[in-house]
Amino acid sequence: MGKHVIAGAGQVGSRVARLLAEQGHEVVLLSRSGSGPDAPGIRRVVADVADQARLTELTRGADALYNCVNPPYPRWAQDWPPMARSLLAAAETTGAGYVILGNLYVYAAPDRPMREDDPLTPPSAKGAIRVRMWREALAAHDAGRVRVTEVRGSDYFGPGCLDQSHLGERLVPPLLAGRTVRYIGDPTLPHSWTYVPDVARALVTAATDDRSWGRAWHVPTTEPVTVREIADRLCSLAGVPNPGVKAMPHWLIRAAGVFSPMLGELEELRYQFVRPFLLDSTDFQKVFGVTPTPLEDALTETIAWWRGRLAAAA
Repeated sequence: MGKHVIAGAGQVGSRVARLLAEQGHEVVLLSRSGSGPDAPGIRRVVADVADQARLTELTRGADALYNCVNPPYPRWAQDWPPMARSLLAAAETTGAGYVILGNLYVYAAPDRPMREDDPLTPPSAKGAIRVRMWREALAAHDAGRVRVTEVRGSDYFGPGCLDQSHLGERLVPPLLAGRTVRYIGDPTLPHSWTYVPDVARALVTAATDDRSWGRAWHVPTTEPVTVREIADRLCSLAGVPNPGVKAMPHWLIRAAGVFSPMLGELEELRYQFVRPFLLDSTDFQKVFGVTPTPLEDALTETIAWWRGRLAAAA
């Protein structure tokens, strides 16, 4: 068993920590608040990822360093560069494998299912930031200074996915309560949705298999479905009537963005929700023999998690 250091204690980082601890690894989970699961084998540490000296010291002796950080959208331009430099430098200095949690912002607006070898020509400033991070890390790998891989998923859903998930707080609680959902895009278009436990499993697989280094991979993801299909299946599994999903008018989203920084930041990513947005995860599945969680199972777990959360809140 080895030592694994995880930067970021959010919905993915915390799940990666649990998975590694269950496998018997030593886990160090870093965040500015010291949050994360209080479980055997997990040491929660208060740390600023941009503090390179501190991060390097915590990473010494580690087999892998995971970048699961996710700064707020409005702060990407300010926060990502120093954190990315610090993470890469810590991995180089300590010899830890560097595993980056990525996303699909790095590709152009797609006209077919996205693959890992697609050109990195994003139409958004956020995508350009992620491309620079990956290219700098890959250049260090190619120069022999560090082992690097990046694992990219589509929009997340599942237990623990709250306000930043389009299939989270804005979808599941309203459906369970019988209220119509207002969706920011076209709810009739096929879209790839990545289950968060599958993201965690993919990261751990990449960190512990030497075949992962030197390229990006897509998280095993089920066949694309529309939001209306998701709502139908979720309500059927939950045993409740489906109140329906309607598109939120674009003018309303733009108006709301004036008062909500998060909604305002979504404007440049609108292309993902007004055209088919499809991910191809064939490579990861073939190389590592890992398949995505069946959608029905994933939705069943999601419903159970939300019902538990809503009951506790009540």
